[in-house]
Amino acid sequence: MFQCTYVPKAHQQDAYGAVEIQHTVCGLDGESSTPNPTDNFHGFASYQTSTAQSQGREAGEEGGGGREITQQGKIILGRSSRPKTGQGVIRTALHNMDREAREHYSVVIQAKDMAGQVGGLSGSTTVNITLTDVNDNPPRFPQKHYQLYVPESAQVGSAVGKIKANDADAGSNADMKYTIINGDGSGVFSISTDKETREGIISLKKPLNYEKKKSYTLNIEGANTHLDFRFSHLGPFKDVTMLKIIVGDVDEPPLFSMPSYVMEVYENAKIGTVVGTVAAQDPDSANSLVRYFIDHNTEEDRYFIIDANTGTIKTAKIFDREETPWYNITVAASEIDNPGLLSHVPVDIRILDVNDNPPELAREYDVVVCENAKPGQVIQTISATDKDNSANGPRFHYSLDEGLSLNPNFTLRDNEDNTASILTRRRRFSRTTQDVYYLPILISDSGIPSLSSSSTLTIRVCACERDGRVRTCHAEAFLSSAGLSTGALIAILLCVIILLAIVVLFITLRRSKKEPLIISEEDVRENVVTYDDEGGGEEDTEAFDITALRNPSAAEELKYRRDVRPDVKHAPRHQPSSSLNSIDVHEFIKQRLAEADLDPSVPPYDSIQTYAYEGHRSEAGSISSLDSVTTHSDQDYNYLGDWGPEFKKLAELYGEIESERTT
Repeated sequence: MFQCTYVPKAHQQDAYGAVEIQHTVCGLDGESSTPNPTDNFHGFASYQTSTAQSQGREAGEEGGGGREITQQGKIILGRSSRPKTGQGVIRTALHNMDREAREHYSVVIQAKDMAGQVGGLSGSTTVNITLTDVNDNPPRFPQKHYQLYVPESAQVGSAVGKIKANDADAGSNADMKYTIINGDGSGVFSISTDKETREGIISLKKPLNYEKKKSYTLNIEGANTHLDFRFSHLGPFKDVTMLKIIVGDVDEPPLFSMPSYVMEVYENAKIGTVVGTVAAQDPDSANSLVRYFIDHNTEEDRYFIIDANTGTIKTAKIFDREETPWYNITVAASEIDNPGLLSHVPVDIRILDVNDNPPELAREYDVVVCENAKPGQVIQTISATDKDNSANGPRFHYSLDEGLSLNPNFTLRDNEDNTASILTRRRRFSRTTQDVYYLPILISDSGIPSLSSSSTLTIRVCACERDGRVRTCHAEAFLSSAGLSTGALIAILLCVIILLAIVVLFITLRRSKKEPLIISEEDVRENVVTYDDEGGGEEDTEAFDITALRNPSAAEELKYRRDVRPDVKHAPRHQPSSSLNSIDVHEFIKQRLAEADLDPSVPPYDSIQTYAYEGHRSEAGSISSLDSVTTHSDQDYNYLGDWGPEFKKLAELYGEIESERTT
C-alpha cells in the first residue's frame, strides 16, 4: 500500500515552455507490491501549459523497508515515454491552451515496475488539471453605437443610464475603468465605474434644456486596469463606443428672468404706486402666455398687488419705514394652458426713508441750577434723536425759541456735534424768589425739507455745596419746614386711604343689608291682652279689629258696644252651628275651635291664634269674666236679652247662670 504526496514547482519552464508540477509517490511495507500512485491527483497549470512529474516506491523491498521504483512517462498526444528517473512529467500537447475555451482537464497516469516487462505490476491515478486565468482578453463593447433618452427635467447629479463592456477574463483581469474621451457632452455628463457589476454609470452634471440643445454625443472608453505586458502583443486592452443622448422635451413651468428680485419704494407713497415688475416666460417651444399672482402666505403679502398679465407690483397701503423697513413676498407664475405648473420667485421690497419725523430730546432731563451759580456756567448738556435714518436726521441744530423775548437767566450754545449746552446768564438764584424756570428749546434736523420741534426744559433751583453738589431743592425744603419726612407723609397717606376704605365698606354693607320681614310693630299679628277686671267679653281686645283678618264677607260683620243697644235687627251672615247646652267652658272652647277649623273665612295660615283654657291648675284661679258664673255676683245680665238676636247666645248663657244661682 502506497502513500503519495506532491510538491509543485512554481513556474519552472522547460525547453518547451512547460511548467513542471512534481508528483512524488511513496511506498511503504505492506502486503501488496504493486506500485500505487495516489488517486485523483490535482495539478494546476498556468500560462495555458502544464507538466507533472510522478515518483513511486515499491513496497516489500530492502532499504528502509522498501525499494524505490521509478517510472516516468511524458504524455504528448497520448504517447508514453520511459524516463530515466523515478518521476513522471505531464506536459501540454498544445502550444497555447485557452482557459476561456476549456478550463478543466483530467489525465490518467499509469506506473509500471520491471521497466514495463512482462510480469511487472502497475498502478494508475487520475490527475485533474485546472487552467488558471491570465489577462489575455481585452474588453469589448457589444455595440459600437448606443442611444440613450434623458428627459430635460432630470435632476443634476442623478444617474441617467448605464453601459458595459464585456471581458472574457476572470477576477482582477476583468476589472476595467470607463472614461469619456471626447464629445460635445463631456461637460454635461460624467461616467463612473461600478466595481461590483463592472458597469459604467452615466450621471448628469448640468441641467438640460431641450429648447437649447436636443442631443449630445459621448465617446466612452472601457480599459482594463491590470495589464500583463507578456500579452501586450495581443492588442490594446481597451475598447471605445459612441453614445448618443437624446434630450426629451418636458412641459416645464414658467421661468423667471432672475432668481430673486429686490425693489424699493418710498414710505408714505400713495396707494397704487408702482414698486417694480417681474418677468417670466414659458421655456417650452409652445411659449404659452404667463399669468402672475402673489402667494398670500403671510399678512405682509396683502400689502401689495400685482398685475396678472404684466407682472407689475403696486402698493396696497401706505407704509411707514420706522415701523417696518423691509417686506418679503413671493410671486408665482403659471401658464394659462397648464395652470398646474407653477414657479415661484422671492421679491424683497425695501421701504425708503423720507424726512417725516422731527428730532426730539433723547430723554427727559432733570436740570438743576445752584443758587450760587456763576454767569456762563454750564448746568446741562443735551442731545437729540431722530426716528429717520442718518440722511434725514443729524446734524441737529439747537436754538432758543426766537418768538420769545431774550431770556435773562439762561442761554444755549450749539456744540455742533449734535449736542448743546445750557449756560447761566446771571449770578446767583434764589429759591424763595423762584424755584423753577422753564426754557423752550428749538431743535431742527438736516433733512430736505428740514423738520423741527420745540421742547421745554424744566430747571430747578437748588441749594448746593461749594463744590457744586446738590444739597437740597425747594420741594425737599418745604417738607423739612413742615417737620415731616417723605416716609411720614407716605404713612399718613396710607392711613387716610385705609380709613376711607373702611367708611366706604361700612356704607356699602348698610345699603346692601336686607330689610326685616316685619317693618313696624303694627304688622305684628300677635296681641297680648291683659284682663284686670271682670266682664266685658270680646270688647277687651281693642288693639286691632279681628274682622280685618277675615275674608271680606266676614269683615262686613259689625261690632257692637256693650253699654249701647245695637240698632241692627238682621241676623248675622254666619251663624254658629252649635248651641250651648251646658255651662262647661272647656267644651265651649273646643266647640269654637272645631268651628274655626272648618270655617272657610278663617284668617291666613301665617296669623297666630291662641286658644287656651285659663284658670286650670292655678291656685289664683281665673280672672276672666267667663269664670264669673261660678262666683256669687249681684250683677244683673238681663239687659243682654234686649240687644237683639246677635247676643242671644250670651243672654242665654248668663240667664241660665242667674237662674241656677237663685235656686
